[in-house]
Amino acid sequence: MIAVEAGDPFDPQARALLEASHALMQSLFPAEENYFLSLEALCADDIHFFTARRGDVIVGVGAVADHGTYGELKSMFVEKASRGQGVIDAIMRQIEDHARGLGLAMLRLETGSLLHAAHNVYARHGFTICGPFGDYQDAEFSIFMEKAL
Repeated sequence: MIAVEAGDPFDPQARALLEASHALMQSLFPAEENYFLSLEALCADDIHFFTARRGDVIVGVGAVADHGTYGELKSMFVEKASRGQGVIDAIMRQIEDHARGLGLAMLRLETGSLLHAAHNVYARHGFTICGPFGDYQDAEFSIFMEKAL
């Protein structure tokens, strides 16, 4: 069973997943086109960070940044051994429910152009391609998606 709950990015297990995610992004994309949040930034008041656990083991993480009228998905990552087992679906459900509870009408995200599995997950959850939002600019390695809540 997968349990998703509010979490701490500095929890050693969550931190390890976030560092693995950051390392992957840094291996695939130029530094100036990496938009992941630091662990410190994930602790800001407008960021809601979640962990997915199987028993005592954190197997996935995700966050939503509250931008007032919309939420932005951040730091979505599942350990390799748990992929394809519903972890990301559980995190997405929790984030969507939480965003609705915050009164947000829309979820948006920026993801890397080479992350095809992520594109498929987001599309399966009802996200569609959109243009840049917030402070983002069109970028060679970015894809922007959104979903009305």
